[in-house]
Amino acid sequence: MASASLLKSSPTVIDKSEFVKGQSLRQTSVSVVRCHPTNASSLTVRAASPYADELVKTAKTVASPGRGILAMDESNATCGKRLASIGLENTEANRQAYRTLLVTAPGLGQYISGAILFEETLYQSTVDGRKIVDVLVEQNIVPGIKVDKGLVPLAGSNDESWCQGLDGLASRTAAYYQQGARFAKWRTVVSIPNGPSALAVKEAAWGLARYAAISQDSGLVPIVEPEILLDGEHGIDRTFEVAQKVWAEVFFYLAENNVMFEGILLKPSMVTPGAECKDRATPQQVADYTLSLLQRRIPPAVPGIMFLSGGQSEVEATLNLNAMNQAPNPWHVSFSYARALQNTCLKTWGGQPENVKAAQDALLTRAKANSLAQLGKYTGEGESDEAKQGMFVKGYVY
Repeated sequence: MASASLLKSSPTVIDKSEFVKGQSLRQTSVSVVRCHPTNASSLTVRAASPYADELVKTAKTVASPGRGILAMDESNATCGKRLASIGLENTEANRQAYRTLLVTAPGLGQYISGAILFEETLYQSTVDGRKIVDVLVEQNIVPGIKVDKGLVPLAGSNDESWCQGLDGLASRTAAYYQQGARFAKWRTVVSIPNGPSALAVKEAAWGLARYAAISQDSGLVPIVEPEILLDGEHGIDRTFEVAQKVWAEVFFYLAENNVMFEGILLKPSMVTPGAECKDRATPQQVADYTLSLLQRRIPPAVPGIMFLSGGQSEVEATLNLNAMNQAPNPWHVSFSYARALQNTCLKTWGGQPENVKAAQDALLTRAKANSLAQLGKYTGEGESDEAKQGMFVKGYVY
């Protein structure tokens, strides 16, 4: 057996002047273990992002106790579908009216720490002329921005998708930062009924990692979201198996791309059976499987795990989150819900100005329920039948 030779040097304090982005450290300042004699090589250190401290602060602000994320980043087309469900035309004025309703709900910042916006909304004003970004900041809510360009077919796969949007991302994220955004979101998906193929998993992980690195360089905390779709008849064990594979790949490529884990947030799916599986899982089972997955795959350096609801009912998503917070976790375990926060609110509004207050109250009710769930104190008492209705849509797109 070949013996290892250990090259040692005395401890050296490296002066800041000795390293610059793209340059190498002197060999004498590093201890190296080699199994075979080789020529001495240098160790290259990537300089920290100038936004490093701000990224950590932003991530911790979003991942603050009793608060979570309001995902209101539906594309104009998807927002149009939501408006159509209450009989409204898909116009900018109607989208503006609905988004104004959401961000101006009194006291929303008590339960919501961040809001993901669509590009139109980031540059939009409320109906009374105030910048939506400013309204959020006044509520102590961090503005975020959806930066991906949507899903397209993945050539060579089993009818799977990949997420586009890396082209031009650096310039877009820089502009979004100037507009007031402080975190970003990129959603890609993995389909269990379609495999998932190794190609699709690798593509999802690599795309997320490149997006995360680019976002951090622009000062935006990246939300890393490889959604494992609810579509399918598979059981919870199959979901767990696929989720382990996906998250292992994601963190491998995040590390390869020098992404700072303290400056990211995750948006995973909960580990549940497929939506068409006959065997349903209790909140405790969902919590046990999901926390086991996190413990095996997610470094404790990550500040926040902001779960998506993925078509669960409003109450189901809240019950599952509550079950995961019955004991301390290494991370802030919270929510980043869209439909599971907005569904009852939207239907209550119905596009009628006289219903705005009632709709905002419905939003605050859901936000408060999830705030309690983040603290492990949600009971489920007094929930309406509407809030218990499932919202799964097969093949759902944003």
